[in-house]
Amino acid sequence: MIPALRAQFNASYTPRQYQHLLQEVETRAGCPVKYRQSETPCFFRESDLMKMATAGQELVDSLLAHPTYLDEARATIPAKFLVPGEAARPLFVQADFGLIETTSGFEPRLVEIQGFPSLYAYQGLLARAYLDAYDLDRSLAFHLGGLSESGYRALLARAVCGDHDPENVILMEIDPEHQKTLPDFKATEAMLGVPYVCITQLKKHGRKLYYQRDGKLVPVHRIYNRVIVDELERLRIEPPFSWNEDLDVEWAGHPNWFFLLSKFSIPFFRHKCVPRTQLLSNVAALPEDLENYVLKPLFSFAGLGVVVGPTRQQIEAIPAAQRNQYILQERVNFASVIATPHGPTKAEIRIMYLWLENKLQPVNTIIRMGRGKMMGVDHNKNMEWVGASAGLMVTGA
Repeated sequence: MIPALRAQFNASYTPRQYQHLLQEVETRAGCPVKYRQSETPCFFRESDLMKMATAGQELVDSLLAHPTYLDEARATIPAKFLVPGEAARPLFVQADFGLIETTSGFEPRLVEIQGFPSLYAYQGLLARAYLDAYDLDRSLAFHLGGLSESGYRALLARAVCGDHDPENVILMEIDPEHQKTLPDFKATEAMLGVPYVCITQLKKHGRKLYYQRDGKLVPVHRIYNRVIVDELERLRIEPPFSWNEDLDVEWAGHPNWFFLLSKFSIPFFRHKCVPRTQLLSNVAALPEDLENYVLKPLFSFAGLGVVVGPTRQQIEAIPAAQRNQYILQERVNFASVIATPHGPTKAEIRIMYLWLENKLQPVNTIIRMGRGKMMGVDHNKNMEWVGASAGLMVTGA
């Protein structure tokens, strides 16, 4: 995105630096990283990232101001996963954008939006590792909104821990040691002192939850929730508590927002950055050019179940009663904006937000690079200069 910085990086790159990057990332994370890290960071002007950040803020504001949206979205929450004490707004928000090329330059287009946490601890670690491993200009920033690394750490600690001792806060996940996101869990524990705990290992006594540490039960006062209920269902896992219970616990990221701010929201948006989207149940007649559309399940994660260019047979195979669980979205041909030695490469930019102090604040980015149909690892196999990356920005530009 900044040609001079891109050309300089490409010209100076060596495979040895990349191996150094990978070693640094794993050392700092404290475990192997089981998904591909790109050879390169991505360079942005601060104004370009803030344009996307503003669009995401506008989208969330429009939903919360919509007269019926929250009621309609709440009706999609399966009864067994409806959690009491719903927060008035999402604590964590992710807005994913691709870039299209127009006559006036590059413009963002929404891919999806989520009211669920992401790699809040790991992503800063990755950005810092790029800076160090490649000895890049230290004036390049990676936290949005003018945040320093220490300021970001303090903000994240408030979001995750609230007013509680980190010992009484847990990052809750399913079998965390075997999740691809384990590096983020370990980075969270190192940064904030918050342990990660498998949901099946919790103990319930009355309305209180406990986890075991050093042979003793420790009370849980707040949960940084990373459990995807779709995975609970697929693995047929029964936790030691009911989601419907009025537990004596606070939620860092109330679970209902996984459903309330999701792909279900996209048909409600009226914004220039949002491609045309309908709930599949509302599609009266399928388009003739289905190759120009994307079929997405509402509540899957990490691209699971997404079909680019679905066939009529694939759509008609979905039972009518389940079609309200899918969207049909106009396919957007994103521009290949990153020049690499292996050819022009697309970038999907995730703007990460925290909602504290009565405002939705952009704090960081996640970049995924790819040359396949989608950005996921499965669509970019046996390729170089693709995968997870970090956004480094020139401030004031």
